[in-house]
Amino acid sequence: MNRTRSALVALALTLSGSAALAHDFTVGPLKIGHPWTRATPAGAKVAGGYLSIQNTGSAADKFTGGSSEIAGRVEVHEMSVKDGIMTMRPLDAGVEIKPGEKVELKPGGFHIMFLDLKRQLKQGEKVKSTLTFEKAGSVEVEFVVDAVGARSSGEAGAAAHGTH
Repeated sequence: MNRTRSALVALALTLSGSAALAHDFTVGPLKIGHPWTRATPAGAKVAGGYLSIQNTGSAADKFTGGSSEIAGRVEVHEMSVKDGIMTMRPLDAGVEIKPGEKVELKPGGFHIMFLDLKRQLKQGEKVKSTLTFEKAGSVEVEFVVDAVGARSSGEAGAAAHGTH
């Protein structure tokens, strides 16, 4: 009986660890960590996407955009504040990830824009998307949809990405 219980506990721990790791993705020397987005109200046309990209290689690469089942276009954008005015602009050249560097795409900075949404995003679902890199190529990932007001994955906060 104790052996069976021990085996079940070991199996449960193994599976729970695998599930936690399953939300990280790799393409070449790039490690993509925990892609997430926010739930959207019905009729919304845009949503933001967030994740981390770590370059474990010896050469720089660029994240240039991608595609998604839920959007007509997927672009890389940057939000910044200058002289008290918040602005957002697309980064046509993408975001560079230098060797050994980890870049965070997060609310208020570099982020992904899902444009021309095809449907509402609902909390708890996963959204398949493809990320494109200049050198490493493309990789399919899944974005976890968090609460409307989430400031970071798994945390509901007051500052929603909103529409722009």
